[in-house]
This record gives sequence, C-alpha cells and structure tokens, in this order.
Amino acid sequence: MTDTPAPSLKSRLAREIALTGPMSVADYVLRCLHDPQGGYYATRPAIGEAGDFITAPLISQMFGELLGLWVAETWSRLGAPERFRLVEVGPGDGTLMEDALRALTSAARAMPGLLEACELVLIEPSAPLRELQSRRLSGSDIAPRWVGSLAAVETDAPVILIANELLDCMPARQFLRTEGGWTERRVGVTDEGDLVFGLVAVTSGFDAPEFEIEPGQIWEVSEQQAAFGRDLGRLIAEASGAALLIDYGRDRSGAGDTLQALQRHAKVDPLACPGEADLTQWADFPLVLEAAVRSGADVTGCLGQGEFLRRLGIEARADRLKQGRPAAAEVIDRQLARLTADDQMGTLFKACAVFSPRALVVPGFET
Repeated sequence: MTDTPAPSLKSRLAREIALTGPMSVADYVLRCLHDPQGGYYATRPAIGEAGDFITAPLISQMFGELLGLWVAETWSRLGAPERFRLVEVGPGDGTLMEDALRALTSAARAMPGLLEACELVLIEPSAPLRELQSRRLSGSDIAPRWVGSLAAVETDAPVILIANELLDCMPARQFLRTEGGWTERRVGVTDEGDLVFGLVAVTSGFDAPEFEIEPGQIWEVSEQQAAFGRDLGRLIAEASGAALLIDYGRDRSGAGDTLQALQRHAKVDPLACPGEADLTQWADFPLVLEAAVRSGADVTGCLGQGEFLRRLGIEARADRLKQGRPAAAEVIDRQLARLTADDQMGTLFKACAVFSPRALVVPGFET
C-alpha cells in the first residue's frame, strides 16, 4: 500500500475557488505565503544567492551593523533606560540581527549598561525561519525569545523595533478603475483547473481614492499593512521607544499593480506555482504611518534607503572595511553601491520611523 500524495496548494486553491467563488488578491497571496501545508514561508522559504531572493542584510554586513548602531544611539537618546526590548519583526534567516548584535556589543564598550538593559524579542510565524534564526543567533551575547505578534510584546519597558522588508509580505486587494466604475481584481479558476485573474463588480466595502484614477489603472489597498501600522503605533505609544521600517514601496499615494512573484531571483507568473515562489506587493508607507498616528504615535517622513544609510555612516564604515581587507575593496564597493545607489536599492527602498515620546529625535531623521 502506497501513501497518496497530498494535493498541491494550487489544486486545493482551485477547488476552493470553484466551490466558493473568486478569491481576492490579498487572500490569494496570504495563502500562497502562509498556508500551513503548502505556503512559501511555512514550508520552503529560500533566501540568499542560492534561493529565490536576497535582502539587504545578505548583501553586506554593513547594513545590519549600522542598524545595530542605530539601536544603540536610539537607546542613548531615550535616556539609556535600565531595560528595553529590542524587537525584530520578520527576522528572515537571522543575519540582520546577528550583525546588529555584533555592532551593539562593540558600542557597549562606550555605553555602560547597554547590553545588560537589552531583551531580544523576535516576531516570526514561520517554523523553518525560526529554526534558522535560532541556529544563527545561538552564540550571541543576548539570547532571543520568540513571540507570535506585536500584541504579545509587553509595554512595561521601552521598545526599539526593526522591520526590514516586512511590509511587502503583507498583501493588498486590487481594484481596477473602468469606464463604468470600480471593479475588484480577483483570482478565479478555468474549467481546466488553471488559476486566472478576473474582475467582479464592487458594490460595497470599498473607499475610492480621493484623487482621480484613470480608467485601466489599479488601486491597491492593504488591510494587513494598515492593521500593522495601527498595532505598531499603539505599541510604541504605550511602551515608548522607536520603530524603524525599511522596505521597497511608495512614499506617496498612487495607482499601480505591484504584485510580483520571484523564483530563483527571476520574476514568474504569480498564478503559476502557488507556494513555490515568493509573492510581494509594495509597502504603502502613507497608509502605515497614518494608521500609526491614529494610534497615538509620532512618525517621521520617508527617506531613500541610500540617504538613510549615508546619514548613519555607511561610507565611513565601507572605508574602514576596505582598510582592513584591501583585497575585498572592489566587492565592498559593489555592496555599497547596491545598497545606496539610486539605480539599485537607494531610492526604491525607503526608511521611516514611528516613535514616542514627542521629544525624541530619531537617529538618521534629524532635520
């Protein structure tokens, strides 16, 4: 007797859609990423050069090190509290935090009490990624603990939070402006079982943008990103502290279809292989920051990632690395360009902060 193979995520989605009707783009992306049996992050996240995509911490140690120094300076500007929680949401394979903790340990030589004050909390729903993070951080000076959500982070001590390339994993519904009015783009299924995009009329539950959208353009609305901004603003307002958000996306409201799927670093059809590719949509920074303000926090504006990293001293850090490793100078220059150049990650990726108390000047965002 042989075991019957479990049905694929694609076949399960096709059957569900055939039974219950077309699925919103947001629900489809959420299932592709987090379905317990077949979701990308739940079963097969592949990060790095040999995987499906690469993030800034994997490009160069400079990225995580500078964020570690950002944490140390933020702690100092908060008055060097005796306790604080260093929180990372969506820590990936743990590389960013490993580099940040190395820089934090170095900064602590001139900042007595910094390491003793720090409690490390990681928010990660993916079991495979938790395992990677645990292995990578096993030798760190500060042992992490894991929680499932922002709501599980206590507010009895200041919070310093980092979220790098997190918002792009929080999907958005898509609405298409037509000559006859607004429609919603949804995922349907053909008689042959293939997934396809289609349109359904919008009758309720949709707030059209306040400015004119031309027919043929798509307007994306992410309820999950808005909820994250609300919960983050509430956490920072109640606990005090600062949160740093870095992602690729828009710093002003606008139309556009930003859904993409990446497999082996190449774009593929988002409907072709559910659960086998990383699906993303742009971060909607205005939406997130507005929700945080409504929850009682203050926010900065957005800076391009390149400008933000330059303000933190990435060029000086690159020079020091080249002095210590002359043979790697060309590689370090390429890494620096990839992180900061306008034609690479420098302007498409944005940085902003959510903070409290009002008197706090967040490092990197001084005016």
